[in-house]
Amino acid sequence: MILSMTGYGKAETIFRGHKLICEIRSLNSKSMDLSVRLIPQLRSRELDLRTLVSQRLERGKVDLAIYEETSLPFREGSGLGSFTPINWSAVTEYAAQYKAQMNVTEVPAEVMAAILRFPDVLKTQEDTSDLTEEEWSSVQTLLNQAIDAFIAFRTQEGLSLQNMFTEKLDGIADLLAQVEPFEKGRVAKIKERLEANLAQLSAETQAQTDRNRLEQEMIYYLEKLDITEEKVRLTNHIKYFRETMGTLTSNNQSPISTGVGKKLGFIAQEMGREINTLGSKSNQSEMQIIVVKMKDILEQIKEQVLNVL
Repeated sequence: MILSMTGYGKAETIFRGHKLICEIRSLNSKSMDLSVRLIPQLRSRELDLRTLVSQRLERGKVDLAIYEETSLPFREGSGLGSFTPINWSAVTEYAAQYKAQMNVTEVPAEVMAAILRFPDVLKTQEDTSDLTEEEWSSVQTLLNQAIDAFIAFRTQEGLSLQNMFTEKLDGIADLLAQVEPFEKGRVAKIKERLEANLAQLSAETQAQTDRNRLEQEMIYYLEKLDITEEKVRLTNHIKYFRETMGTLTSNNQSPISTGVGKKLGFIAQEMGREINTLGSKSNQSEMQIIVVKMKDILEQIKEQVLNVL
C-alpha cells in the first residue's frame, strides 16, 4: 500500500475554555518542509510540536496550524459571554487626547462611538501563561488526532494512486504484447530487403563479395535490431513496480519510513530507458506508434509518482 503526499487532517478540543482547532495540510516535496502557525500560548512549545510532526510524517510541504475558534471562545467562570471586553484604559486615553487637542471638556457622542471601534480598544488580552502538564498533554493528543486523520486521508489518496498506477502498467504491458506480431516478421523482412539490394549489384561485384563475411555482418546487424532483451527488462521493471507498491502490505512495514515514492521514480526512469531503446530499434511505423503510446502512459505515471510518499 502506498501513501500520497497530499493530505489533510483536522481535530478539535477545548483549551482554557476555548475551542482549539488543529489543521494539517501537505503537498509533495522532496524533503520535509514544515510551516507552523500557533496561538501565543503554544509558541514556547513550537520546537516540541515540530519534532512530533517530523517523527510521524516523513516528507512533504506541510502546513500546521493550531488556532482558536473566535466565534465561541469565553473562559468558564469569567462571567463573560461570547463578546470581547472593552479596554477602558485605552478609551480614557483616547478621550483625554481628544479633549486636549480640541480644547474641549466633553467628548461628543459620535467621537466616542468612533473611539470604541478602534482596534486596540476591542483587542483581547493575550493569555501567554505557561502550559500545565495536563494542558500540554491535551495539546499533544489534539495534534496526534489531527495527524491520524491526516494519515487516513493520505492512505485513501494513496489507494487511488495505486489503482491508477495499476491501470497504467496494464496499459504498457498490453502495448508491449502488441509488439510481438510485428517483431516476428520484422527480421525476415529486413533480411529480404538486404538480399534484394545485394541482388541489384553487378555480377562482378557479387562475385567479389565474401559470402561468409556478408552473412556475419547481416547477423550482427540483425542482432542489433533484436528487441528481446528490452522486452524482458521492461516486463521485469513493470513487475518490480507492482511489487514495490505492494511491499508495505506484504511485509507489514510502516508506510511512513520506506521512501516508496523515490523508488518508484527510479523504476519509472528505467522503464523509460527500455521504451526509448525499443523506439530506436523499431524500423516499422506500427511499432513506433506503439512506442509513442507507451511513452505517453509512462509520462502520466512519472507525473503522479511525484505525489507518492
